[in-house]
Amino acid sequence: MHAPKLGLLIIGRKRPGFDLEWAKQIEAESLDTLHALGLGPVAKARAVDDDSLQQALAQLRAAGVNTLIVGQPTIGDGRLAPTIGHIWNDPVVLWATPERPGADKVTACALVGQHLFASLLRQLHRPFEIVYGPTNDAKTKAALGDAARLVHAACAIKRAKVGLVGSHVPGFSNMAVEPSRLTDSLGAQLVQLGLHEFIELVKAMDESRVKAELEKIRALKLPAEDGIGDAELATDARYSLAMEDLMNAQGLAALAVRCWPELPDVVSQWPYLAFARLASEHKAIALEGDADGALCSLISELIGAGPSFITDWLAHDENTTTAWHPGMAPFQLCPAVGVPGGPRLSRHFNNRKPLCVDAELRAGMDVTLFRLWSCDGRYHLTAVEACTEKLKQPLAGNSVGLRLERSVPRWFDDLCHAGMPHHLSITEGRHAEKLRRLARLLNVSFLP
Repeated sequence: MHAPKLGLLIIGRKRPGFDLEWAKQIEAESLDTLHALGLGPVAKARAVDDDSLQQALAQLRAAGVNTLIVGQPTIGDGRLAPTIGHIWNDPVVLWATPERPGADKVTACALVGQHLFASLLRQLHRPFEIVYGPTNDAKTKAALGDAARLVHAACAIKRAKVGLVGSHVPGFSNMAVEPSRLTDSLGAQLVQLGLHEFIELVKAMDESRVKAELEKIRALKLPAEDGIGDAELATDARYSLAMEDLMNAQGLAALAVRCWPELPDVVSQWPYLAFARLASEHKAIALEGDADGALCSLISELIGAGPSFITDWLAHDENTTTAWHPGMAPFQLCPAVGVPGGPRLSRHFNNRKPLCVDAELRAGMDVTLFRLWSCDGRYHLTAVEACTEKLKQPLAGNSVGLRLERSVPRWFDDLCHAGMPHHLSITEGRHAEKLRRLARLLNVSFLP
């Protein structure tokens, strides 16, 4: 689900005109350029009128294409744009190529054609990305790769099933998800699962599977607080197997679990090592019944940012904020195992029950802070870039300082008045612009 399967739809011409030899060259080079993105084989189809367009789109769907790139080597029939919007019914990438270099007359009008298609699609409320650049060009390839991943992300979210074990934890109704709003706004489906059923699944896990999973945990060579041994690791293995089983059985793209108060009381252990391991394996997972947070984890993977860390906003001053959560950050965001600040198995700071993962987040890392949430009857997205800093006094669990190039109190005030829940997601890299464009593809408001 995390990888686009590209298809190239070439809009040709029925009537003569423009430089058809140049069009043939651009068509061939366009396919070569898309193959060079490294996203796997690229299917291609060609259309010149309504009948051939319908056949071409059916052919691309049959080939498993989930991300459509539309090319016009020379300007095509504008009447085809509404048909693409109607039949494909997903965002597309419009790729416009330049005129033939050195020509003394107009050779293609390709950019004009894609501008026409863009305007028509927008007026029909069909989202798209548009890229302008020559074939076999490094900047064009980068732009096409970003656009393809964003379009694929929007399509994947539209078809995603998000699991919720139990509900949000007590008092956190700001993270409640209304199923019909989720589907109406994003297309995603909420699958609600019983907490008692999950607990029974954990307890009844096949012991041979638990032993195999236990070996995987031991192989991580995580140092541990005194008194944490195989019994605690085996319980964590049951948690992670139960979550994976639910995701596989229900076809879930993301999963949120109500982790307290029941789990540490009934199972006598927190599931935070399981959360950290699954997130490190690129599973979209969230604690505290935060289903929209699980979608944020999925978004991070889909845009190519990798695992993300769901955190509380603990404190701030003018340009920095402190992020903290009780111990479930993906290992990719932390120092290596065995070095100062690296992952270490521990007990929860509050009730001293196992099993958490104490680790700082790496200092000097460019990151993006982002969040998807619902308020006032619609969904919103925010994204801001920051750099991580080592705290003077690291906290039990996962913690990090974040330096922003903006007024943090002003941003915090804006977010509070926009109803954003108290969870932020942190992902490595600078992705705010990608997330702004994704918000546009999803038709959600963006708060910079």
